Amino acid sequence: MEPMTTPSATLDTSSQPACLRITGDWTLAHYASLKRESERLREQYAADTVADLSQLGRLDTAGASLLAELLGSERLSRCTHDLPEASRALLKNVYCSVQDYCIPVKEPERNVLLLLLERIGCAVGTLWQDSMQVLGFVGLILETLLRRALQPHRWRFTPVVAHIEQTGLDAAPIVALLTFLVGAVVAFLGATVLADFGATIFTVDLVAFSFLREFAVLLTAILMAGRTASAFTAQIGSMKANEEIDAIRTLGLNPMELLVVPRVLALLISLPLLTFIAMICGIVGGAVVCALTLDISPAMFLSLLQSDIGVQHFLVGLAKAPFFAFLIAAIGCLEGFKVSGSAESVGAHTTSAVVQSIFVVIVLDAVAALFFMEMGW
Repeated sequence: MEPMTTPSATLDTSSQPACLRITGDWTLAHYASLKRESERLREQYAADTVADLSQLGRLDTAGASLLAELLGSERLSRCTHDLPEASRALLKNVYCSVQDYCIPVKEPERNVLLLLLERIGCAVGTLWQDSMQVLGFVGLILETLLRRALQPHRWRFTPVVAHIEQTGLDAAPIVALLTFLVGAVVAFLGATVLADFGATIFTVDLVAFSFLREFAVLLTAILMAGRTASAFTAQIGSMKANEEIDAIRTLGLNPMELLVVPRVLALLISLPLLTFIAMICGIVGGAVVCALTLDISPAMFLSLLQSDIGVQHFLVGLAKAPFFAFLIAAIGCLEGFKVSGSAESVGAHTTSAVVQSIFVVIVLDAVAALFFMEMGW
């Protein structure tokens, strides 16, 4: 094995132009000293300085990287003809690698206020885009319904009945239990507050008025948004991921007619019925609390209910249900069609369907409450 030769790099200024002489073994063992020497020489030689590599000994990747940085591409191309083929190839490959590598530039820090405004702008843009998509999808559903209204042979009763069972019948127990408990809580809180004014008898009016106009339809719609909209998105999204919807189109069938319309019709039928059940259960929950804590018998409760609460309150609450049902079904189906094909996309759009449905239901309920109040209904 050949003994290692101490490497060096010297600048010979006695000749014109100056000559940078490279000698010895430029290997990893001498990297530290060679690094210091290279940094010192890099500031001393001029642009016309030539390099002499005739006395260069052994060379490895570490030494080649230092030589590439010290000499540059132009000098390397002029002075490597005396080197062995392996050393020339190593220098060329290392220099190309060094040139291709660049230190990532750190992005300048941005103002927090600008970032906040940017995120708000993106959120507003996304909200506007989603709103336009929902409106367009609603129009497509209405068009399909009107086109098929006069074609009874194309109505699909079996899917509608199956979806009524899934969205209505299966959801009835949880809706009944929830509204019963909420009715009991409202009655208890109302009795606690009204007792300070000696007006506990008006707890009956509070429970009946709140459930007939607001609580029954709102709680039912929120439950349907979380339960049914997510189910619609997951079902249609899974079909989209498995390319079943493309197969439906290939067979000449309309996905809107086959998948969307039965779900919309089923929820249009189920949600008003569930709202009616919610009204009854909420009032029954309030009546139970009145009977147990306020000594208001069921007969007195019904008498006060009949004398103080008009039928218009029942109609106002029930009139909201079809609109909520239509929007919940439309949003759930639309988010299902947006699925891109992965399981992650199915989960993301299912979450989006629930959030959008609840948001739309609450906003629409607030607008409806203001409208009915101004109309005196």
